[in-house]
Amino acid sequence: MVAAVHVMDDIATQRGVYVKDEEHTDEQESDSYLPSSTKYRSSSDNVTWATDGVSFFIIQGFANFGQNKMVLFILLLLGYIIILGGNSIIIFVALTDSKLKSPMFFFLYNLSFVDILYTTTTIPKILSGLLSDENTISVPGCFLQMQFFIQLGITSRAILTVMAYDRYVAICNPLRYASIMTLPVRLLLIAGAWSFGAFCTLPATSMSLQRSYCGPNVVNHGWCDPSSVRRLVCGDVAVDNIVSLAFAVMSLSTTGILILTSYILIGVSVSKMVVAQRLKAFGTCAAHLTVVSISYSSASCVYISYRVGNFPPEVRIIVSVLYAALTPFLNPMIYSLKNKELRESIGRTLMRFRPAAVLPTKDVKTVITLS
Repeated sequence: MVAAVHVMDDIATQRGVYVKDEEHTDEQESDSYLPSSTKYRSSSDNVTWATDGVSFFIIQGFANFGQNKMVLFILLLLGYIIILGGNSIIIFVALTDSKLKSPMFFFLYNLSFVDILYTTTTIPKILSGLLSDENTISVPGCFLQMQFFIQLGITSRAILTVMAYDRYVAICNPLRYASIMTLPVRLLLIAGAWSFGAFCTLPATSMSLQRSYCGPNVVNHGWCDPSSVRRLVCGDVAVDNIVSLAFAVMSLSTTGILILTSYILIGVSVSKMVVAQRLKAFGTCAAHLTVVSISYSSASCVYISYRVGNFPPEVRIIVSVLYAALTPFLNPMIYSLKNKELRESIGRTLMRFRPAAVLPTKDVKTVITLS
């Protein structure tokens, strides 16, 4: 969803037309920190798939980090390992533990699966780029990364929306919960979340794929961010900006309104309960509400960092990377701390894999009978 925030800023800051002769001086100034060999890169060698001559892009967002690259590499690698480990544990225990068969855990392990894919689309490529002087990506690889990064970000928001509906049914219609949230309904909701992500992403990506990229091919970001790639188009991108903004607003507003509506209805229902029931209802919603709050708050921070002009580009890129990894990083911890059933299940699973302790041998007394 970083892309959606970037698109909003891109609409406000771009004129929509790339005129090479008029902006030649600005391009030279913005790319002055790059090596001369990477400003206008030839694409004639090893051309297998090209967009009007450009066969690859150069990801140059971390060019000015210098020796700090290694620090960022270590932190990002540790965070990625924790993301993979924590979300994989949730998926494993939710699929193998018979006590975690409720719809809530079904949606939770689907969210963990999406979080793993979401971070895998960008972090491995960022890590490899931090270890090399020049980080390149092919044109099809760039657009695939762009497509899946935005789609998975929207899909994770859609799954959070489905989880809010699940909590609404559990609290407001507890007697009908099992009959409403059947397996076919759960599968339909997850399919709808994935379809919604693809629907909001494909139009803008398809339009970007059809544009001409005649150089420079330097993406000033940590990955193939849509607004950064769109700045390299040799032509009018006003329509692209409008389409991207429309779908970004639709994805954010639709999921946000549905989540807010679910919690308003939950709040109305909880207000009619006694204190003990209120505490129990709040406990079932605490983890999800915490994740939603962090997700939307961090998105707001990214938007502010891109709107305020005195933020250096390096800071903006770091904020974007942190946002992309923050929610998948915190999800397993939040749900493990807030949910007793999940915490106990993880404990049982870890105990099963714990090496068996060596028990002390018992003394066996031999009884000799004398005949």
